Amino acid sequence: MSSHALSDPRCSNSFTPIREHHTMDDSQFTISLKRIENFLFQIDFGAFGNVLTDEPAPLGGGEGPNPAALLAAAVANCLAASLLFALRKHKEDPGELSATVTGKVERVERFRRITGFDVQIRLGVPQASLPGLEKAVEVFENFCTVTQSVRHGVPVTVEIVDNTGVRVYHGGAA
Repeated sequence: MSSHALSDPRCSNSFTPIREHHTMDDSQFTISLKRIENFLFQIDFGAFGNVLTDEPAPLGGGEGPNPAALLAAAVANCLAASLLFALRKHKEDPGELSATVTGKVERVERFRRITGFDVQIRLGVPQASLPGLEKAVEVFENFCTVTQSVRHGVPVTVEIVDNTGVRVYHGGAA
């Protein structure tokens, strides 16, 4: 929950959002947002609180992550969670997982577009301590709803390294 968003006086308490809604089968969700000022928006995640987003200067004031950064975070988070899920199916504990994502933005036919994401997931343990790692790596990307959806329009590369820096996996777009 963003304390900045919750304490910002521009975030109106009169905002009546459509709360995040998940169906019983998780096939649909709804999140609402409203413009506060200029390019500053408040996104209401229901029980999870509000987040402010903004465009960097000169368009906005840079008071929060922009939508491209949120998309990048969603891709990296989903990949890390999917790897954890796949490892747990093999009763493996990767220790502390962390991820870094770099997004590329370029002009495409006069307009700025995200043209790729490079994600590095770092395991908290050496690969040798995870006998089921190879099997998990074979399937984990299939569990990632966000990345598999985004990949239809934006190339995503993925690298997994263990806590010693040894590359365990590299896949996706070149």
